[in-house]
Amino acid sequence: MSAETDHDGQISLAETKASQEPVRRSGSIILVLLIAAAIVACAVAFMTLGRAQAQPYILALLALLAMVGLFMLFAFAAGIMRFGDRTAEDPIMRAVTNGAFDGIAVTDAHGHVVYANAAYLTLTGAASVQEARPVERVFIGNPDVSEAVFRLLKAAREGKRQQEEVRVTVADGSHGRWLRMRVRPLGTGKREAKSTVWSVADISRDRQRQEDVFQELQHAIEYLDHAPCGFFSVNPKGELVYVNATLANLLDHDLAEIGSGGLKLSDIVSGDGASLLTSIVPIPGEVKTEVFDIDLKQRGGKAVPVRLYHKLAFGADGVPGASRTLVISRARDERSDPQRAAEVRFMRFFDHTPMAIATVDLGGAVVRGNARFAKLAQTLSDNGNVNKSILAALNERDRAQLLAPIGQAAQGQGDIAPVELQLAGAKERWGQFFVTAVQEEERETEAAIVYMLETTERRALENQVNQAQKMDTIGQLAGGIAHDFNNVLSAIMMANDFLLNAHKPTDPSFQDIMQIKQNATRAATLVRQLLAFSRRQTLRPTVLNLGDALSDIDLLLKRLIGEKVKLEVIHGRDLWPVKVDISQFEQVIVNLTVNARDAMPDGGSLTVRTGNISTEQAERLAYKGMPAADYVEIAVTDTGTGIPAEIVEKIFEPFFSTKDVGKGTGLGLSTVYGIVKQTGGFVYVDSKEGQGTTFRIFLPRHHQDKEAAPDPAIAAAIAAKEAAKPKADLTGQGTILLVEDEEGLRSLNARGLRSRGYTVVEASNGVEALEMFEEQGGAIDLVVSDVVMPEMDGPTLLKEMRARNAELKIIFVSGYAEEAFEKSLPENQQFAFLPKPFALSALIEKVKETMAPD
Repeated sequence: MSAETDHDGQISLAETKASQEPVRRSGSIILVLLIAAAIVACAVAFMTLGRAQAQPYILALLALLAMVGLFMLFAFAAGIMRFGDRTAEDPIMRAVTNGAFDGIAVTDAHGHVVYANAAYLTLTGAASVQEARPVERVFIGNPDVSEAVFRLLKAAREGKRQQEEVRVTVADGSHGRWLRMRVRPLGTGKREAKSTVWSVADISRDRQRQEDVFQELQHAIEYLDHAPCGFFSVNPKGELVYVNATLANLLDHDLAEIGSGGLKLSDIVSGDGASLLTSIVPIPGEVKTEVFDIDLKQRGGKAVPVRLYHKLAFGADGVPGASRTLVISRARDERSDPQRAAEVRFMRFFDHTPMAIATVDLGGAVVRGNARFAKLAQTLSDNGNVNKSILAALNERDRAQLLAPIGQAAQGQGDIAPVELQLAGAKERWGQFFVTAVQEEERETEAAIVYMLETTERRALENQVNQAQKMDTIGQLAGGIAHDFNNVLSAIMMANDFLLNAHKPTDPSFQDIMQIKQNATRAATLVRQLLAFSRRQTLRPTVLNLGDALSDIDLLLKRLIGEKVKLEVIHGRDLWPVKVDISQFEQVIVNLTVNARDAMPDGGSLTVRTGNISTEQAERLAYKGMPAADYVEIAVTDTGTGIPAEIVEKIFEPFFSTKDVGKGTGLGLSTVYGIVKQTGGFVYVDSKEGQGTTFRIFLPRHHQDKEAAPDPAIAAAIAAKEAAKPKADLTGQGTILLVEDEEGLRSLNARGLRSRGYTVVEASNGVEALEMFEEQGGAIDLVVSDVVMPEMDGPTLLKEMRARNAELKIIFVSGYAEEAFEKSLPENQQFAFLPKPFALSALIEKVKETMAPD
C-alpha cells in the first residue's frame, strides 16, 4: 500500500484541491512579435553604423542568441522546459479526464506517472501529480492484489489490454473494497505505444448489489427445490436443464447429475410419453400450456403416474424455447380416490397401448391423440403437420381411402372394415387403420376415433415368404424343364457322336454335323444354368482360398470388361477357407462381371473385394434370411447405371432381362443365385439408380477340423498310380442292364455300348428292369439307370437289386444333381454318377471305370 494509506491498509479517500492539478503552460503571440521586432531593429541599426563599426556588435548579439538557445536545449533535455501539445491543452478533453469517476493515470516507458486525474489521486491518497505513484507501487506487499497487478504489468509490457477485479481486505476482518483495474496502450503509434494508460475504479457498491441479487436468487432456488411439487425445464434438444430437488427425490436421481446435463427427457418419461411433450404445434409468438397425464420412470425403472402442466413459449419465428413444467404426483390418488384411480389406469392404458389412437373431425383434423400417435407424428413429419391432420400421415394417393370410413363413423355407422394404407415418408411404411364412431354428444367436435397399427414388418415378412415361394416354384418348374431337355439333348449329342464317327473331316456334311454338336453343347449350357437356378446341378466342391481363385481369373476378367472399365481386386487378409465348386464359383464372378460391364457402356470402375465376416459382424448386418455365422464375403461393385427399385426383386428370376432382345438370355443372375444357394451361401444386392450396384455374396466358412485330412503319403501313391496308367482302352466285355424311360435315348445308349463290345439288356422302367434281372438269373455285371422314371425310380430300383445282389455295380444318370436323390438312398450305398447330357465317350469311360476290378 502507498504511504498515504492508513496503518491497517485502508486506502485514504481524502479529497484533493484543484491546485493539485498540473500547471497549465500558456504562450503569447505578442511576446513573439516583440522579440522579432527587436531583432529586426538591431539589424537595421547595425547597417547604419557601417560594416567595420557594426562587426563587434553583431558578434555580441550572435553570442547572446547562442547562449539563450543552448540554455533552452539543456532545459528541454532536463525536463525543465517542454513543448506544449495543443491537443493535450484542449480544455474540454482535460475537463473530461479530470472529472472522470474512474482514476486515470498515464505512465511512460520507465513506469513513471506523467499524468494522473483527480480520481486517481483520491484513490491512491496522493496530494499532487508529483507524489502520484504507479499502481504496482501503490499495492506493493498486498498478497490479495499482487498477482492481479503482475498480470496487468505483463500485459502493459506486451502492449495488450487487460482487466482485473480484486478485493482489498483489511486486518480487522471487514469487507474492504472491490477495485477494477484496467491497462491499455496510450495509442497505436510507435511513440504512444511506449506509454500506458491505467484505470482504477471502486466497484464495491456494484459488487454488493450483485451479491444481494445472488442471495435472492439462491433463496428462490431453495424455495423452488423444496416446493411440494416437482418442477423441470427442458430445452428444444430434449435435455433437462433444470430439475428441482422434489422431482429428483421422486425419481430417485442424483440432483448433481441432472444439473450437469446428464439426463434427457426420454430418460425420465416412461414409454412414448416424451413425444406428447414435444408434439405441441408451434404458433409464432404464442405461449401454450398443456396438461398431460403420463408416467415418469424412476432410476430403477418403476413407473410413477403424474400430471404435468407443461408451459412452452414460441418465438416470433416459431422456434420453441425452454419449457416450464409443473409435476404433480398422482400415486396417492390410486389409493385414496377410486374415481381418480380409474382415471389414472385409463390414461396408462391409453398412452401405453401399441396402437396410435387419435380423435379426428370430419376432415381428418386431429383433436387429440395418445403418446404413440405423437411419436408417429414426429417420425413421419419434421414440421408437425401430422398433428394437424391425420391425412398428413398417409401417402397422398391413399388419403381418400381413410376419409370414407371417417365419414361413415361420423354418421354413426358401426362395424367399419379396417383399411391398410401406405404411410408418408421416404421409406415405404404401411399401417392398418381401424375407424369407430364416437358418442352423439361429442360429434360436434370429434367425428371418429382412428386406431392405427403399423404393419411394415409384417408386410415385409409376407413379401419375403411370397418371394421365396415364388422362387422355389420357378425353380421346380425350371428343374423339370431342364430334366426333359437333358433327355432330348442327350439323344441329340449321342446321335451326333455316331455321325461324327461315321464321317471323316473331308466329308461335305462333316461341318454340318459339327454345327449340330456346337449348338447342342450351347443348349446344354443353358440347361445347366436352369439347373443352377433350381439348385439341382451337380457340384464338385473343394476347399480353397477365394483370394487365390480370384487371382487365377484376374486376366480373364480384364479381357471381359475391356479397356473402358478399370478393374480393382482388393484381397482381404487371412481369408478363411470355403468349400465351393471352383468352376461354378468362377462362373458366378464372370456373370457378375459381364453384367457390371454392360451397366457401364461409357466406362467406369469395377471393384471386387473379399473379406472375412465374423458372427458378430453378420449379426449386425441383419440381412434377412442369413443366420449369424462366420462367412467369407465377395463384394462386386460397379459405378454403372444401377438397378431401378421396382425390378430389384425380379433380377434373380430366370429369363428376366432388361437388355434388348437377342443380347441376353436372362439366366446370368439366376445362375449366380442358384450356385450360391446350392453352395450354402447367400447373395444380396444393394443398388441405387444412377449410382451403381453392389452384389454381396456370403459363403460359409469351412472348418478344416471337421474333415479328416488325407494322408499325404497315400495321396502321393494314388497320384503316382494314376500317372502310371496307360491310355484307357474303352472297349470291354460284360452284360449291362440299361434302364431308361426315353426310348430314343435308350436305344442310342445301347447302340454305343454294344459298339464297344458290351452285351446290353434294355428296360424302360424299374419294374421291367427287375424282371430282366430275374430272367438273366442275376448274371448282370453293371446296371446303368436313369433316376426319375415312372412306376419305380432309380433309388428304389437300387434297394431292390442290392437286396438280391449286394455286390451289384450301378451307375445313375440324371440331369439333376447327385445330392437331389442321394438323401433318399440307404446309408453307405455305393454307386457311380454321370450327369446329363453326356457324350458317348463319357458314357463308355464311366462304364469302363466302374466295371474295372477293385
